[in-house]
Amino acid sequence: MAAQDAFELMGLDRLVFVPAAQAPLKAGPRAPAADRVAMLRAAVGGDARFEVSEFETAKGGVSYTIDTVRHFRRLHPADGLFWVIGDDQVKRLGEWREIGELSKLVEFIAVGRPGHESAAPPGIPDLRIHRCAGHMIEASSTELRGKIARGLATDSYIPVKTIIYISEKGLYRGQG
Repeated sequence: MAAQDAFELMGLDRLVFVPAAQAPLKAGPRAPAADRVAMLRAAVGGDARFEVSEFETAKGGVSYTIDTVRHFRRLHPADGLFWVIGDDQVKRLGEWREIGELSKLVEFIAVGRPGHESAAPPGIPDLRIHRCAGHMIEASSTELRGKIARGLATDSYIPVKTIIYISEKGLYRGQG
């Protein structure tokens, strides 16, 4: 839903999902990289607006946004690049690796999240943030993994093909 909102409200040409091998500011992933890529592919299905990139998962190790943005800048030197984040992450941008350089290469789209007030952006030169209210979804990925672990329904939040994949692979069971 957040991806659709960012795509539509910002008038993007396409949106590329990039699952991290290991995000530096988060605990380790709860599912193997190949499964996370497959879940994304199931979620976006045949929707031509969306793509899935395996750049970070194929590279492995800690995934830094600056490296990924440089990769996409090489692939698409004439395109305007945007990076979609949850609005709750705006206040942490100052912790991101090479944020000064990153803010010159991309514009951020901050998608609103329920229960999180829009944070003032840190004083980073060249930082461009577009707020995207869209549909406010009252569930985090942690909460959804918890629902799956407890056998509760997630079909209001997760595409059916992804739910089927998670079930067939037995992902997140017992990971409360």
